[in-house]
Amino acid sequence: MIRWKEWKQPKTRVRQLISMGIPKGKADEWGNTRRKYWRIAKSPILHQTLDLAYWQDQGLLNVARRTHFLRQT
Repeated sequence: MIRWKEWKQPKTRVRQLISMGIPKGKADEWGNTRRKYWRIAKSPILHQTLDLAYWQDQGLLNVARRTHFLRQT
């Protein structure tokens, strides 16, 4: 939701989705939507685009893995 909110303008959203491998037609459809941030955050298009690998590349840790690691020690 935060990443979608950072891309404030519809043209920015479309450009970002296309740069992440979403076809132009789908990017236009989802990038120009007027749905609220949380509703879009649960959409399949963002789950496909902003997957676990994306967030790991951004430097964020997986909470489930971190919890498992801390319980093991």
